[in-house]
Amino acid sequence: METHDNQGFSHDEFKLNKTGFDPMMPGHQSNHSGDMVLRQEPRTARQEGSGISLPYETRLEMGLMLDEHLCALNVALHQYTKHHWLTEGAESFGSLHHILDEHIEVTQKHIDDVGERVARLGVVPTAHPVTQHEISYIKHEVEGRYTMRDYLRNDLEHEIKIQGMLRKTINRAHSLNDFGTVQVLEEVLLKREDLGYHLWSLLEDDTLVRGMTHLLDGNQDIASNRPLNNNLKQ
Repeated sequence: METHDNQGFSHDEFKLNKTGFDPMMPGHQSNHSGDMVLRQEPRTARQEGSGISLPYETRLEMGLMLDEHLCALNVALHQYTKHHWLTEGAESFGSLHHILDEHIEVTQKHIDDVGERVARLGVVPTAHPVTQHEISYIKHEVEGRYTMRDYLRNDLEHEIKIQGMLRKTINRAHSLNDFGTVQVLEEVLLKREDLGYHLWSLLEDDTLVRGMTHLLDGNQDIASNRPLNNNLKQ
């Protein structure tokens, strides 16, 4: 069943009509906004162009889609960072801690790549953390400590969703001849698929860790208690 957020948007749709200031949107209100010189409202495109030979309508549509990816990547970054902090256990505290380091670094790069493209299209990227979460098509998991498998499953669900939404934007960018956006997002997509594969592999049901049973069964956890397959082709 398709689910919707409070604004009535499907989570499989882009919020293309969310442009300009919205009094109901977090991050769009400030006590000192009247003291600053406003040059452009959020999630709008420059009418006069930005040095890229694409029509205004194309720059706005692509910029809004990219901004939503930007928000989603920031949510993914926050969740990865939490999981990085809370790694524990024989398989997690060492190796998984470093694997999540890589996921964090890659996501930070993708945030910069996508944010730069949004700005190049003449659109104002969303930067307020609360607004990012509101606009994002993925949502951060509930607060608290859970199992490492729960963490990785939640991260994998994010990666699969991001990949699907990236493909939609890539297809749309092709149809609008926005090949610059295509190149940026194809590189991002390929690496997100790589990260998703890492998570899928970590969640496989095979493991080298066998717990503490060898201290009780007297077998000393030696390889001979599980015969090797001598019929494997050499």
